[in-house]
Amino acid sequence: MRTVTDPFKNASSTAVIGLGRTVPATDVPATGVPATHGPGDLMPDAIAPAADPSTTAERAYRVSGGQPLCGEITVAGAKNAAPKMIIAALLAPEPSVLENVPRIGEVELTLRICDALGVRWRWLDESSLEIDPSTVTGWRIPADVSPEHRSCMLFVAALLHRAGRAQIAAIGGDAIGARPIDFHLQALRQLGVDIERDGAITRFRGEVLRGAEIRLAYPSVGATEQVLVAAAGAMGRTVLRNAAIEPEIDSLVGLLRAMGARIERPSGRTWVIDGVASLHGARHWVIGDRLEAASYAAAAVATHGDLFVRGAEPEHLQSFLAVLRSAGGICEEDTAGIRFRASDRLLPATLETAPHPGFMTDWQPPLVVLLTQADGVSIVHETVYERRLGYARALGEMGASVDLRTECLGSAACRFRGRGCNHSAVISGPTPLVAGELEVPDLRAGFAYLLAALVADGESTLTQVGNIERGYQEVLVKIRTLGGQIEERVLEAPVAQQASA
Repeated sequence: MRTVTDPFKNASSTAVIGLGRTVPATDVPATGVPATHGPGDLMPDAIAPAADPSTTAERAYRVSGGQPLCGEITVAGAKNAAPKMIIAALLAPEPSVLENVPRIGEVELTLRICDALGVRWRWLDESSLEIDPSTVTGWRIPADVSPEHRSCMLFVAALLHRAGRAQIAAIGGDAIGARPIDFHLQALRQLGVDIERDGAITRFRGEVLRGAEIRLAYPSVGATEQVLVAAAGAMGRTVLRNAAIEPEIDSLVGLLRAMGARIERPSGRTWVIDGVASLHGARHWVIGDRLEAASYAAAAVATHGDLFVRGAEPEHLQSFLAVLRSAGGICEEDTAGIRFRASDRLLPATLETAPHPGFMTDWQPPLVVLLTQADGVSIVHETVYERRLGYARALGEMGASVDLRTECLGSAACRFRGRGCNHSAVISGPTPLVAGELEVPDLRAGFAYLLAALVADGESTLTQVGNIERGYQEVLVKIRTLGGQIEERVLEAPVAQQASA
């Protein structure tokens, strides 16, 4: 992680932030790019935007399996960090610059919300994004975007500081299990926010936020981020216990500190935030995506390839690397990244998902595909999302032996015990996979389907591929670079749809 604190040196006037406070206004260093005239209107022509999952054209991937993935890729900026940092940049009255921002659907959705709120933004190069919140006028999160984009809940904390109020429609996201916003609402109420729920609409009002003692019932990543952003400008001290401590949260905290926030983690899962009267623009580097690194690592081992993932951070992947090695993966770490390849025989493994530093739930789907090729019986216990394993039925149709169970097949404390949901799996292998027609239900299942197609014998078709592109930058380019046979097809619209167009 790379952070440059307070790079904006040329204070010349004052500007208002959030709760009627004033801070020095600053100028972004000269970049050679003309001033932005409207939200997002200066994306360089040579840089194609990430595909927007909301577009009406139906696209598909055609994948021919059986080829080992070999070569080198570089991980993009973290999907679970960059959108949150774009939102956090709204706390300052002047621009911030984020570097290593991925060109993915999730970022595009975040910028669409910024457009609706009046935020100016522009790409300075392929991965450097300038956010200028000085023109923020809106406080309603667009109802046509929020169902697609769970991260938009974090806009609430930023808008409370900028406008004293916020409104949001029903929250969406991947269909992997219940992800209620109750943790967010309880924490915001403790900080002094008035909340009114009217059907699918939730309204927030908080002219003055005050520090509080907050303990989360579960170490929710989103609720932790909400409190960190809200408490950064609140009056007094906030102590947040039983909080999430993922590397992406550390990256968000790094940005907030660079903006002038006072945040510490004295021990374990406790964050201490001393609210400050003002924040300022900053420049910050988005950490590499450990989910992308793990996904391609699993793909290399499952296809018996040989892959160097530049930018992969061993510190952020420790529990994943331990399980991958137990399954017969060879992981060679150096200062530039990690090399992944398979040993002569893939072995069964046992894993339980858990909040960081445990085995991350988002690592589980591609690893399950790998375990279908292991010689023996593997056990997976999912403790984070009760419907995360729903994708396994499609793997069964491709020939995998994945037996879903309602009981807890592990020792970890589990919220789903006795609730009758299929959150454990017994995987028997190795089983040859055959090509199939796969509709991608969500982001991480999408990469699992893509990996299954790369392993399978024959030609598979994946539809709803925008779900994959929400979190994986240039996935087609990277797979082709590594020797995978994949191409994009635009599907013909159904006759009924053509008639109504």
